[in-house]
Amino acid sequence: MFAIVTIAGQQFKVEEGQELFVHQLGASEGDKVSFDEVHLIEKDGKVSLGKPFLAGGSVDATVVNHQKGNKVIVFKKKRRKGYRKKNGHRQSFTKIKIEAIKG
Repeated sequence: MFAIVTIAGQQFKVEEGQELFVHQLGASEGDKVSFDEVHLIEKDGKVSLGKPFLAGGSVDATVVNHQKGNKVIVFKKKRRKGYRKKNGHRQSFTKIKIEAIKG
């Protein structure tokens, strides 16, 4: 059984018991969150498709923790001009565990 769901502006294929990283959510560690924007649910070979979302479909998850991704270096340079700019960025992520798929 799996579902296609939109979480924080991105679509994910999720299964029960799966852990995944999504863009940072405004929930604390241990909180239960529910996502209602379910596009598709497959259960025992039977597919339910929403237009664009399934009515009554939801995915329940638990927030495991918050963490940051790897550092990305942004380096800009213009040759022969003496212009160099170095910046770094670390994206914030939330790790969630899918508890149940309803619908």
